[in-house]
Amino acid sequence: MAKENTCCFTGHRILGNDFNVDVLKRGIEYLIGLGVDTFICGGATGFDTLCAKEVLNAKQTHPHIKLHIYAPCNNQSEKWKLGDKLAYSEILKKADFVDMPPVTYFNGCMKIRNHKMVDASAYCICYLNGMRSGTGQTYRYANQQGLSVFNIAGKD
Repeated sequence: MAKENTCCFTGHRILGNDFNVDVLKRGIEYLIGLGVDTFICGGATGFDTLCAKEVLNAKQTHPHIKLHIYAPCNNQSEKWKLGDKLAYSEILKKADFVDMPPVTYFNGCMKIRNHKMVDASAYCICYLNGMRSGTGQTYRYANQQGLSVFNIAGKD
């Protein structure tokens, strides 16, 4: 996995009315056109799940691309609704690589995971409609690290 060909995703678990999945699809296609072949998702509900699904959909026409899941802990989905757990399980099965730390949730594990995703990437597609969140922290870190960041919420 080459950093210059890698994109990570970060976004809110609850998507607002401004979210448009077609903008996400176009962003993924645009980056594939630039030579991006590896996409990293954190595996959370909401935006992460949608991104993983869209990368898996894009693999149908671009079989060379890879989906990597960087989980923050081994019990991330423990308190999720059944439907979200099932979706996560399917994504993990279909991913090309899964980084699942052998630790249970602890305060700070999400931030460690987010930094790891950014550090492995040259691009970041985010859905950020407010700065007071882990997504906001990851967005700022990605900018500090010099990634090309695309906020598909259209708000900075």
